[in-house]
Amino acid sequence: MNSPLPRAPPSSLPHPFSFQFPPSTFNFTSLLLIPPKPSHFIISATTNQTITPSPYSLKLNSHLISKDGFLPNERYRSKSVKDLAGSIKDGNIETLAEFNHLFKSLVLADEVDLAYKLYSTLSNYDFSADSLTFSILVHCCCKRNDPMEAKKVLEHMIESGFESPKVKTFTQLINLLCKKGKLKQAFEVFEIMGKVKCDPTINTYNCLLKGLCYVGKVEEANELLSKIKKSWKEQRDGRLQPDVYTYTAVMDGFCKVGRSDEALELLNEAIEMGLTPSIVTYNTIFNGYFKEGRPMEGFGLLKQMKERNCTPDYVSYSTLLHGLLQWGEIKAAVRVYKEMLDTGFNVDERMMNTLLRGICRRSRKEKELLEDAYQVFDEMSKRGCDIDPCAYELVIEAFCNGNEMDKAFVNLCEMIKMELSPRTFTLNIVVRGLCVEEKIEKAMLVLVLACRRTSEMFDKVAFDVLINETNRQGMVKTASCVYCVALKNGVIPSRKPRR
Repeated sequence: MNSPLPRAPPSSLPHPFSFQFPPSTFNFTSLLLIPPKPSHFIISATTNQTITPSPYSLKLNSHLISKDGFLPNERYRSKSVKDLAGSIKDGNIETLAEFNHLFKSLVLADEVDLAYKLYSTLSNYDFSADSLTFSILVHCCCKRNDPMEAKKVLEHMIESGFESPKVKTFTQLINLLCKKGKLKQAFEVFEIMGKVKCDPTINTYNCLLKGLCYVGKVEEANELLSKIKKSWKEQRDGRLQPDVYTYTAVMDGFCKVGRSDEALELLNEAIEMGLTPSIVTYNTIFNGYFKEGRPMEGFGLLKQMKERNCTPDYVSYSTLLHGLLQWGEIKAAVRVYKEMLDTGFNVDERMMNTLLRGICRRSRKEKELLEDAYQVFDEMSKRGCDIDPCAYELVIEAFCNGNEMDKAFVNLCEMIKMELSPRTFTLNIVVRGLCVEEKIEKAMLVLVLACRRTSEMFDKVAFDVLINETNRQGMVKTASCVYCVALKNGVIPSRKPRR
């Protein structure tokens, strides 16, 4: 066995980094894969101090572990992970290199709890952690979504004189800190990179740019972008050449604060540099136009995408469609909707309901939209979409406005059978339309179905219309029957049957 490497004194650590499972997860499988030592001690992950586990964890060790050393759900692990776990159980680790390989393999396999437990047993093998071990530990902490602990490990590593991690490790930690909005700590890690002469890559800067925009510091992000471009032009260092992700990060920041024009300028600058914008880049602009109430400008962007062989995806179309609907551009929304269907995209149910409501309302004045309303309704019916009550009533109204009374009647009856309560207005226009077409039986059936549900669904207008039509056709008995039904339901019609 190799001789132990020099170990940093425990007192130099900024914070005890002991191994614990979050009490809310109850994922104890990894912990139990390693049979407990007779001493029942667990080694602290960074201090190498021993701490006594809680009685609860000891109880778990003694009662939940199965005969073969695995919990029941352990059989669902991949073979490679089982082999790694077997290596830990057997204690078949002879060198620090083997330990680091196993430690890294577990982290890469997303078995971070098991990896963390393995690190806590480092001293049992008479090894001392080296720079690679700590680098893997930083990676492990990041995978555990604990960037602050990862930062402490990194700082301890640097302060103790170990070789600094690679730029990839720094970048991963900076990225996680930025995602959590911890910009101060992210820039502290960035400063450490400068102190240990670890040159950042454009990926490192991209993480910082996204982090700045995430917390709304768009001006700072734009200034940092300018510094990156200036440094690259002066040094021609390929590692710092801005890429499409660099520009997209700042563009997204501009769009979120209502500065889409500046984002578009960056897009054009990126294109002039020879960069190829991604779908995400364009979708960022779509979203900016939508938020600023300028959805019609999205058509120009759509055209540009196609000219540059960047095929719009579902997000592109749905963002544009949502913006058009939000700002009342119904005809343009219908155009995008049809293009989505032709392209093979299915518009989601919520958007379909919004589109149907918008078309139906606009069709009250613009009759040419009635056919579009019918087509959207048919598409939703074929797909089995849940049509919300408001949209259902509006399409029934659209059928009435288009003199499609049979369809209006069928759908109103269907709506009532579904135990949805149409508004009085909807009942009145259907009854009136049926009476105009002299379809008295169907008009009567509408009232019968409504009465079975609740008398609050109608007022005297429907009864007046029906009584007036039956009187006109000389159907005295029918008129009298309708009048009686009205009175029985607490409605006093203005019209009376003829005698």
